[in-house]
Order: sequence, then structure tokens, then C-alpha cells
Amino acid sequence: MNKKQKTILYRIIISAVLVVAVSILDAVLDLNVWISAVLYLVPYFIIGYDILKKAWKGILNRQVFDENFLMAVATVGAIAIGEFREGVAVMLFYQIGELFQSVAVGKSRKNIAALMDIRPDYANIVVDGQIEKVDPDEVEIGTTIVVNPGEKVPIDGVIIDGNTSLNTSALTGESVPRDAVCGDEVISGCINLTGTIHIRTTKEFGDSTVSKILDLVENSSLKKSRSENFITKFAKYYTPAVCYSALALAIIPPIFNLIIGNPAAWLTWIIRALSFLVVSCPCALVISIPLSFFGGIGCASTNGILVKGSNYLEALADTKYIVFDKTGTLTKGVFEVTGSYPENGFSKDELLYYAAYAESGSSHPISISLKKAYAGKLELERVNGIEEVAGHGVMAVVDGRNVAAGNVKLMKKVGASVTSEHDEGTAVYVSVDGVYAGCITISDVVKPTSKEAIAGLKASGIKTVMLTGDTAKTAQRVGTELGLDEIHSELLPADKVAQVERLLGQKGAKENLAFVGDGINDAPVLSRADIGVAMGALGSDAAIEAADVVLMDDDPSKLALAMRISRKTLKIVRQNIAFALAVKFACLILVAVGVANMWVAIFADVGVMVLAVLNATRALKIK
Repeated sequence: MNKKQKTILYRIIISAVLVVAVSILDAVLDLNVWISAVLYLVPYFIIGYDILKKAWKGILNRQVFDENFLMAVATVGAIAIGEFREGVAVMLFYQIGELFQSVAVGKSRKNIAALMDIRPDYANIVVDGQIEKVDPDEVEIGTTIVVNPGEKVPIDGVIIDGNTSLNTSALTGESVPRDAVCGDEVISGCINLTGTIHIRTTKEFGDSTVSKILDLVENSSLKKSRSENFITKFAKYYTPAVCYSALALAIIPPIFNLIIGNPAAWLTWIIRALSFLVVSCPCALVISIPLSFFGGIGCASTNGILVKGSNYLEALADTKYIVFDKTGTLTKGVFEVTGSYPENGFSKDELLYYAAYAESGSSHPISISLKKAYAGKLELERVNGIEEVAGHGVMAVVDGRNVAAGNVKLMKKVGASVTSEHDEGTAVYVSVDGVYAGCITISDVVKPTSKEAIAGLKASGIKTVMLTGDTAKTAQRVGTELGLDEIHSELLPADKVAQVERLLGQKGAKENLAFVGDGINDAPVLSRADIGVAMGALGSDAAIEAADVVLMDDDPSKLALAMRISRKTLKIVRQNIAFALAVKFACLILVAVGVANMWVAIFADVGVMVLAVLNATRALKIK
């Protein structure tokens, strides 16, 4: 508990002890009504002075109808008609409910507070050979910063010296440390675990990942869901309506009794009206529903999913179509050697050896993937005479042998006979001294969790679609492997928007379409979809800016988790609305006809609020 919560707790304890003491004293000594009133007013003002103060300020500011006004009128009225103990009890239990709600909100904020801890306090730069701590805002792009073990990475950049392991759990929800070596990109907010690293910054602090994340989380509460907007409008009309209803309940029945010749029974009807006010307080709805969404957003953030507002969390629950970009979303977005098919007596190692050396002078992604796949260290003195053949491949002399690596046309040019052609990804055919040595296939590798992600979504009845600018053959291979419902290839950014427009026209009025992408060319589609989902770790700034949901660890399976969190949160919200309204209206009727007394009214107000808040805290965790 914080200091304010502890103060309220002490006030509750002192007030409760005094009420019990006065009740016992009154029962034993049968105190005079005036003495009894004075004694009860002491615990009443101890527990309720702040509520009375807020109610008075509301009246002065012409913002009368709120829960403070309802509690003030109900308790002051109860004391005025001699129901001293009931009046104090209403205020006491109301404050207990408020304390409970405050603690629950504090608990849900811990998830966000943990995320806020990723904000770095300083950055280390080298000045005249000495490390100096500076404000991260002062560090310019291209500056070299030093991050020691145990420190947070303050700004996005590239490691230029050193190797380490990084704790990314605050960003991605992934507890397993990630290895980072020289040349790797690192994002701010990670914690350096082992070795000292030097990073050349690629962004200013204001544009770095940690700043964007904090901005998204801090502003998420500004974008309210339909449920929250409904409750706001509901409370706006509901509170004045019940106040006037209570006034009518106190006046009309007694007057009617007088007209028909019966006793007016003013006291009976005033007590009912005051009980009516206590029951009517909409605290359970006003507090528990935003708390449920706040808990859902907090739960998502601890799992590496940033939701920019409760309206987007709510929309995820109604998503029936999910459209994926391919490269960098379902696939890793990097080329890797996926197959090796040696022939004519060559081994796999020899095939890769000659291909890697032949491509050693090129910076093409295909060449990089071949060099990366070769296990040994390249000794450049072994190769010479490298010649690139436009549209065909490369030729070189490796260990005194003529090596050619490229497409089928190059094999024909050097007189090597290709026995079988391969169509899985990009094929690199290799010949040595004019003899066909075999083929190496290189593909954009599917992410390990993509198949699981698609299977999970389809099991939930969601239609999955892939849009890509790649060739039809490549797209079909990936789509078939993952089991997607629709595959559309060779698309420009404008074509992707057109495909999304087509799908938007097919879906139902209450169904949503989500698009998942990572590149800058995905930004238009992310904006056009009902819900835009961006890959955060490697995704472009434009994609993250345009998206409504960001998956911080680039794991597509987190999308199914986000939808489960959304559905659970919506289920809790609907439970709270139904429960609170049903109990409220039932108790209002019972109080109005005299079946229920003020103690029932106290339960209906505080009890319902406590139960609703308890239910709302379930949104904080998901299995």
C-alpha cells in the first residue's frame, strides 16, 4: 500500500472501533439522542470528511451528480432522521470499497510500472578517454555509447565492439536471454547481462524503441472502448435519474397517503429514499470496467504485446479475418541455406566450400547466406579471378580450380550438365572444372512459431490470408506449408490495399479484419484494416506508428494470445455489467417497496463493487 492508502486504512480502523464502542455504550447506558448523535458524528467525520468535501466542491462547480454527492446525501439524510449507526456504516463501507478498488488498481498498475522501469536514466559516452554519464536526450545519432553489465541499453543502435547476452523480458515477455554479437542491432530497454559492449546509436532517444513503447502505454487509456463509452454515457443520465427518483420516492407516496386519508409516514418513505440513493451508486460499473481493460492491456504488455487503446483490445475479440504479410512476418526475412544436393562424387561440405569461396567477393544476400552457412573461416588467398556474369552468377578460381556458381544458364555456359533442377526457393548450381558438382537451395525461412500461429487462429474459426510481393511459386510454398486459406502473390503496396478492401467488403458488419505486417510498405494497409498489427522488434518505425497493436518479439503466435486476452477481458466486462445492473435494479425495487432496508442497500453498493473489482483483476493474468 502507498501512503494515501495506509492513511485511509487507519481512518477505517479508527472509525470502525469508535462505531462499535459507541454502539456498545448506547446499548448499555441508553444514551440521550443528542449525546448519541454527537458521539456517532466523531467516527462519521473521521471516515467521511473527504467525501463531504468532494461533494461540496462538485456542487460549487455545478457538477453535482456523482457518487460523492450520492453518499453525502444518503448519509447526512440518515443521520438527520436519527439513523446514526446506519449513516456512519454506509460511509464506512463505502470507504472500504474505495480502498479495495484503489489497491486493485495499484496491483494492475504494477505491470505497467514494470514496463516503465525500462526507461534509462543515463547513457555512457567516452570523453577524453573517460566514461561520462549524460542524459540520453543529449546523445546524437552516430555517437558511440558504452553499456556495462547490469545496465539498460538507453538508445537503439548497432554493436561495434563486444559480445553479450541481453535480457529482453520487459519488451518481449521472453525470459530467455538473447545473445548479441558485434554487428547486431540492439533496441533500447534491454538489460545487458554479461559483457561490456560499445554501441553506435542509430536513432535519437526520442525516436528509440523505449520512448515509443512508453508513449504508447501512457496514451493507451485515451482510446476508450465501446463498453467504457457506454458506461460514461450511462452514468451521465443514470445518476441524475436516480436522484430525482429518490426525491420522488420521499415525497409522492406520503402525499398520496394524505390524499386518500392514510397517515403520511414521512419517516418511512424518507428512509426508503435514502436507501434508494445508497443502492443507486454506479461505482461497480464506473470502476470495474476501465479496471478490466487496464488489466487486459497490462497483461498483454507483460507478454510482449502493446495495445494502443482499450478500443483495439475490444476489437480483437471480434476479429474474423487476419491478413498477413509474408516477409518478416511469417518468415524471418533473411535468406538461409535450406538444402544441399551434391552430385558426381562431391560431398555436401565440398559443394558448400566451393560455392562460399566463389561468392566470397559479393555482398548480395544470396552470397551472404552461402558464406554464413560455410562453417570454416574464409581464407581469401585461396580464391582469385572472381568474375560476376550478369544475369547468370559468378565465376572464380578456388585452389587453382575453375568454379562457377549461379543459375542453369551459367552451367550451360561452362558446359556442366545439370541432371535435375530445383524449384524450392533460390537455387545456386555449382560446377568445378566444368563438372556439375550439385545444387544449393536458399530460401526465406519460415519462423518456427508461424505454423503454430496459423493453426491456432484457424482452430478459432478465423480466416487466414497471406499477401506478398514475392513470386507465385515462393508464396505457394510458404502458404501451403503453413496451411493458409488464401494466398496472393506478386503484389505492390497498392495491390495489398485493394485485396484488403475486397476482404473488408466480404466481412460481416460486426466482424473485424486485422492486418499483420512489418515493413514500411505495409503502413498503408495497417492503417486501412480495422486493426493493424506490427512486428515491433525488427519492424519499421512507419509500420509501428500506423499499427494499433505491436508484437514486440516478432512472434506471430502472440497474435492468438492477444485475442485470448481480448476475449477474456470482454467476458469479464460483460459479466460485471450484467451482474452490477441486475443486482442494482433488483435492490432498487426491493428498497422502493420496503422489502429491503439500508443494510441491504449497503451490500448492494459496496458488496457489488468489491465483487466486480475482484472479477476485474482476473484480467491481469492469463494461462
